[in-house]
Amino acid sequence: MSRPERGTRAMHQALPPALRDAVDDFAEHLSRVRNRSAHTVRAYVTDLVSLLDHAVRMGCVDLAEVDLSVLRSWLARQRTIGAARTSLARRAASARAFSSWAHRAGLVPADVGAALASPRAHRELPNVLRADQAAALVEAPGRRAPTAGPAIADPPPTDSALNDSLARPTPGAAPTAAMEAVPLRDRVLLELLYATGVRVSEACGLDVGDVDHGRRVIRVFGKGGRERSVPYGVPAQRALDDWLRRGRPAMVVARSGDALVLGARGGRLNPTTARQIVGAYAETAGLPPTSPHDLRHSAATHLLEGGADLRAVQELLGHSSLASTQIYTHVSVERLRAAYRQAHPRA
Repeated sequence: MSRPERGTRAMHQALPPALRDAVDDFAEHLSRVRNRSAHTVRAYVTDLVSLLDHAVRMGCVDLAEVDLSVLRSWLARQRTIGAARTSLARRAASARAFSSWAHRAGLVPADVGAALASPRAHRELPNVLRADQAAALVEAPGRRAPTAGPAIADPPPTDSALNDSLARPTPGAAPTAAMEAVPLRDRVLLELLYATGVRVSEACGLDVGDVDHGRRVIRVFGKGGRERSVPYGVPAQRALDDWLRRGRPAMVVARSGDALVLGARGGRLNPTTARQIVGAYAETAGLPPTSPHDLRHSAATHLLEGGADLRAVQELLGHSSLASTQIYTHVSVERLRAAYRQAHPRA
């Protein structure tokens, strides 16, 4: 098997012991010290193994031999094989993070990655629904009989259990309590995503105890385990009340634990299933393809258009940098320009 055909695991095992140990130690540092998610650690490790595999092919047998020229050669190689600018920027960031850690850990004499430049990633404006479109989406589960299954002729693949046991009831069979609970589950998921702008992983990670009904706020654990409180409105409160009173008790099983939003089998709702639910209801409502992150973009944009302070929106979204939040000001300006071009006689 040629090197380009090998996966990350095989490349990792083929590294010299010192380099392989450095990868493992860095992964443990990210997970235990930096409290990064498993997904983030996996992305860093994939980039790092690719870098060190490239370094070995250049003749490096020790970590100290991985200098700036090797880092630049690796990025150039990535660009040659067609990596996008965003991927190159991420891989350069991975190399810098590893180089900095290795220097602090005493594995290398200098932080060579500090001088590594990366292409500036082109940031496209996020997909944003209009306020009426967002309202149509979150209200979609309530515009049908709760026993009718997902609101399209061919039920969406929210998850296998939902398709097999809930979405396709036997003709003439009486609806079960779990079947009736599904629209309530879908409604609370959509309401929370749009009302709070939380990430889909954050919404799926909520426990019943994370909801403060009196103050109408939820406690969210975001990236890096950072905790924040996010308010929600009256429609989301109604959806939560219905779900906790009539929906969740019908779907709860022994392994449900404290999970707020449940999947068809009673466990915590999986983010992949949540994405499928959002996409299915968007299609039903006649909207363009929509993801949970599009609802997050929409919530942030609508807050700013309604006069919310940029710093407040940053805190609500859990952005560590204000630069991440500022993209929504560009969205608002572009929407204003589009309206001007369409409506002004001298546009």
